[in-house]
Amino acid sequence: MTMHRPLAGLAAAALIGLAGWTTAQDKAGGRPAPGGKEGSHQQQYWDCAKACDDCARMCDACGNHCANLVAQGQKHHLETLKTCQDCADVCRAAGAVTARTGPFSDAICTACADACKRCGEACEKHGAGDPIMKKCADECKRCEQACRDMLKHTGHGADRK
Repeated sequence: MTMHRPLAGLAAAALIGLAGWTTAQDKAGGRPAPGGKEGSHQQQYWDCAKACDDCARMCDACGNHCANLVAQGQKHHLETLKTCQDCADVCRAAGAVTARTGPFSDAICTACADACKRCGEACEKHGAGDPIMKKCADECKRCEQACRDMLKHTGHGADRK
């Protein structure tokens, strides 16, 4: 069944409406209006989302590294394998919610900052002798800070650490 052109236009308009596009975004060709409070506010969310996505990828890589170490008999890496897996999942969720400026950004950023702190501390225990775990610990610290900055920006975490 083919869609008639007027119906295709309505379907596209509905999709744009569902995506939450604002008038300011429509006028800027689908991008947030540059500068000003709205652009700066949106950029804060996007910066946090990027840090979360970067951390999720690094935690996935480190988790794989830990799985290989466990397979080689280094069973003490089972804990960091699990922390990296959980942290990656939390970071992915935080990246998705903050990228769309979701109303639960404060809740997921709180969880993400806490997960990154714990994962970073676990990986840091092995970081001196293991460059992958050191990189994961560093990425977790960056993400934790980005989430805490996001919480300050939204007014939900100025006193958290």
